[in-house]
Amino acid sequence: MRSSRISWEKSDDARPATGRGARRDAGLPDLTAPRYLLGACVLVGVDPKTVRRERPPDHAEIREEMREIAAQRRRFGYRRVGVMLERKGHVMNHKKLYRLYREEGLSVRRRRGRKRARGSRTPMPVPLRPNDRWSMDFVADTFGASRRLRILAINDDACRENLCLLGDTSISGARVARELDTLVRLYGKPACIVSDNGTEFTSRAILKWASENRIEWHYIDPGKPQQNAFIESFNGSLRDELLNEELFDSLADARRKLAVWRYDYNNVRPHSSLGNRTPAQARRAFLQDGSVPPGALVPAGVHEYQTGRLSL
Repeated sequence: MRSSRISWEKSDDARPATGRGARRDAGLPDLTAPRYLLGACVLVGVDPKTVRRERPPDHAEIREEMREIAAQRRRFGYRRVGVMLERKGHVMNHKKLYRLYREEGLSVRRRRGRKRARGSRTPMPVPLRPNDRWSMDFVADTFGASRRLRILAINDDACRENLCLLGDTSISGARVARELDTLVRLYGKPACIVSDNGTEFTSRAILKWASENRIEWHYIDPGKPQQNAFIESFNGSLRDELLNEELFDSLADARRKLAVWRYDYNNVRPHSSLGNRTPAQARRAFLQDGSVPPGALVPAGVHEYQTGRLSL
């Protein structure tokens, strides 16, 4: 490595040149220049990439004005902030404006997706007995000449019982609220309900219903259906055992087959998670153990599908 000797005279009464400009005016070399910094790093054995000169913050007045504008106009980018600064007499080029804007951490975060309902912030309860937690979701299919069919499924996560299997061409949030009113009269009020962030479940009708009935409503995180695993497992069984096996000629035919399959699911089909018992047997076991009040459960001996009380 080529080395050079640097020498200069310094008087006793001269003030030390500390700043970069002061050293340049005094004819002294700038020891922070890249060529001197590289040699110093090689001498002490450190990587030059890890050594950076910290630049002191400049333009304190402009930075303060920029923070005040960003506090009032939270969705303004650096260009609009620059226009507001020009109105106050601070004129600068776009590169300097963008540097100050980024150094102050004022970058606008891009909003992802639409506004979503918050729901309850309390921890999701573990379903240890009936009515501890209900889960609900929609399943899509077709009938007739490829007409749209929407199916609303509501389950009790404790005993795996399907409480509602509603099929229609369109189901609004108000319709979901009416079905929930019917289920509350039949089975009692749940401690909480779990669903995704679908428009029907985040509608004003549902938010109003949950508030009036004082029921905790938990919304799962977007893109994470595993947080509502019970209803997702039910949806898989419904599609595998019915929707992929049957053709629906009409809406009435679809409702009839959904009612038959729901009865079989609740009263005949064994469930491995319940020790190969049926959901009806699991509900009767909870009732016999006295873990839930008898008035909160539908009589276990009634096997007919409640067509008059609950919509198909």
